[in-house]
Amino acid sequence: MALPRPVVQFLRYAGAGAIGTSVHFAILVAAVQLAGIGAIAGSTAGAVAGALVNYVLNYRFTFASRRAHRLALPRFSIVSVGGIVLNAAVIAATLRYVQPHYVIAQAIATACVLCTGFLVNRKWTF
Repeated sequence: MALPRPVVQFLRYAGAGAIGTSVHFAILVAAVQLAGIGAIAGSTAGAVAGALVNYVLNYRFTFASRRAHRLALPRFSIVSVGGIVLNAAVIAATLRYVQPHYVIAQAIATACVLCTGFLVNRKWTF
């Protein structure tokens, strides 16, 4: 029995997101630990790099989009900027009110951005 298409797409989206998130976390940790940059700025830089990786993977692999890049990329960019803002807001709130290690705060933010981004990209971007 085959899985429903939205489930398959979510799993692919999560897989592509794992790759983009690996890039994101690598930049975050390098920024904080090696460059002495704050967690929010480091996370934001990582999110931008991860978003670029995610666009390519989601366009080709997750959604097999045929929409022209001139239409899909600006939409993906809008969703990504929203995700970056959501990411920064969740990290800031988590660090301020819960005060966990910054990597735990990032994991919480990543879960929020993953679910929101999938829904919006599936319905609007691709």
